Amino acid sequence: MFRHWLGLLGLLAMLGTSGSAQAQTTDGPAGPPPKVQELLQLLDDPTVRDWVAQQKAPDTAQAAAPAASGDMMAPSSYMDRRLVEIRQHIGNLVMTVPNMPAEFTRARDILMVEFEDRGIVQIVSLIVGFLALGFLAEWLFRYATRGLQRWIVTVPLGTVGERLRAAGIRMSFGLGLVIAFAIGSVGAFLAFTWPPLLREIVLGYLSACLVLRIALVVGRFLLAPGGERFRLVPINTVAAWFWYRRITLAVGWLAIGWVTVGLLGTLGLSFSSRVLIAYILGLMLLAIGIESTWRRPPAALHPEEPPAHDHGRLTNWLITAYFSVLWLLWVASAMPTFWLGVAVVGLPAALRGMRHAVNHILRPAGAASAQGNVRGVPEVALERGLRALLIIAAALLLAKAWHVDLIAMTMQDTLGTRLTRGLLSAIVIALVAEFLWHFARAVIDAKLSGTQANSHIDNEEVRRQARLRTLLPILRNVLFVIILVIALLMILSSMGIEIAPLIAGAGVVGVAVGFGAQTLVKDIISGMFFLLDDAFRVGEYIQSGSYKGTVESFSLRSVKLRHHRGPLYTVPFGELGAVQNMSRDWVIDKLTIGVTYDTDLEKARKLIKEVGKELAANPEYAPHIIEPLKMQGVEEFGDYAIQIRMKMMTKPGEQFVIRRKALAAIRTAFNENGINFAQPTVQVAGGAEHISSAAAKQVLDLAAPAAGDG
Repeated sequence: MFRHWLGLLGLLAMLGTSGSAQAQTTDGPAGPPPKVQELLQLLDDPTVRDWVAQQKAPDTAQAAAPAASGDMMAPSSYMDRRLVEIRQHIGNLVMTVPNMPAEFTRARDILMVEFEDRGIVQIVSLIVGFLALGFLAEWLFRYATRGLQRWIVTVPLGTVGERLRAAGIRMSFGLGLVIAFAIGSVGAFLAFTWPPLLREIVLGYLSACLVLRIALVVGRFLLAPGGERFRLVPINTVAAWFWYRRITLAVGWLAIGWVTVGLLGTLGLSFSSRVLIAYILGLMLLAIGIESTWRRPPAALHPEEPPAHDHGRLTNWLITAYFSVLWLLWVASAMPTFWLGVAVVGLPAALRGMRHAVNHILRPAGAASAQGNVRGVPEVALERGLRALLIIAAALLLAKAWHVDLIAMTMQDTLGTRLTRGLLSAIVIALVAEFLWHFARAVIDAKLSGTQANSHIDNEEVRRQARLRTLLPILRNVLFVIILVIALLMILSSMGIEIAPLIAGAGVVGVAVGFGAQTLVKDIISGMFFLLDDAFRVGEYIQSGSYKGTVESFSLRSVKLRHHRGPLYTVPFGELGAVQNMSRDWVIDKLTIGVTYDTDLEKARKLIKEVGKELAANPEYAPHIIEPLKMQGVEEFGDYAIQIRMKMMTKPGEQFVIRRKALAAIRTAFNENGINFAQPTVQVAGGAEHISSAAAKQVLDLAAPAAGDG
């Protein structure tokens, strides 16, 4: 119906035009009839043009609906349509320029009529007055919280918990400032009754000032240009002040421009005129971006390090071209491509800045950053959570820019909607799975780091930590496999693929693999039972058959043993068999020495006992000695010595060092008390005729002349 009215209006306009032309040719310069002139004036009214454009929009959307929801449009057709729309948009802007002086005149007349009792000075005075009330309310809030401000200035920031607490309090204080300003300015203004147009103007600019105040608070919270110790973004002070000023300037200009363009629509300016003014105001944002690009200072925390300038000019030109292209896309009304360009470049930059900020605020005590250290659970949870939120926000922004109705998509069942819906679900599932995996890995790594750092406690604690170091890596690998498999199955299910046959097929394949790889299955099951039996742990010295060494690590099917001479054995669990663990609880070390037959055994026993007491009293060896060294008695009578048996009980692995120290102390004590160690000797008695050994006789013959010469 509306299209018929539009056709009728166009026909009347054409008749009026042709009639006027005919009148000019026949009757001279006579104008169109009064009715036609009135119709033309109505068509020239900005309000009527905007209404007509809004009424055309449903027809355009209905005409484009088959292409959007039906068959896929060819890329060439899509590009042609986009080019036509861009040319039409630019043409409308060009045609708007001659009409803008008249529109501004009408807007001025509306203002003069609306505010004949109130001048522009009074309106500006109202805005300034309510802003002053906002700043007064903010000052009162500062005065009431001066004790909190002094505490914030002196709060310690040595640990992660202290930094997080200080950041939360600073954010709460900043929100309090914004709320106080809003109550004093916007709240006080809304408490009175105002004319509609005056209310819209003053409230709009007060809201713009409120947005600017929020930008100032957020900038101070993140950059802290006046307090380096509170800075969340790891940059130097010069760079912090630079970006703080540029960001607040850009936000303030954007807010004021947004309000101004909206108010111009209320004053009667056409949509095309408002769009053109917005593009002109956008040039200021483009200038701020280009100026910030070329004048940005080095942002390193250590400015004494010379920055690299090899690619600085090229990078600046690329960023300038990027901002210029964005502005041109905005002017061309290519908003889907505009927001795609913003997301493609802005999302990686935001992720990188967020990661640096999280590493900076969650760095260990006394460290410059968290890099190179074991990532803690709060760091991983915060970083991965913010990362997922940024990615989801970018996806929602692109969906809105590309006019993708997610709610309507869930109700449609075409191939395109299924693929798009499945892709979005896959992204969400992958993000959740990644967050769960990194969180679980951070928890396990933190536990492993704690067990390695606190390995010298009591005996029971050492055993518990050794068991944790053995089981936690295996648990980490199992969790990774479980999360990966569940995420893949959920992604396939979200994309419309039936996973029941896959699960059944996987079961059949598992049975076939089990029969075909019996050795592998045997190794895996044997390893599970070894771990359940707590047969050995990481760091323990074991022996099984011809394999022995210190357990270094595990896999699903094998254990790695490091021999004390260096070789590394990789032994499948199925080949271990009986395991001899030499690192559990305690070890009894037995020593045997030989003394001569004339030794006072009681005296030797007392000396050995004294040596044992001295070792047990030594602070270096005392923690490792369970029972001191003592003599058990005579082991046997040898050919040339009496074999004495000694023993001591120590912690596993410590007996070798204590044994060496004990033997050295026994030798010293025996020498000081006249006790000799037995050793094999050869005794020669009588003259040469009694010598049965030819070698000994030759020695005596050679020694006789030498003795005579002497």
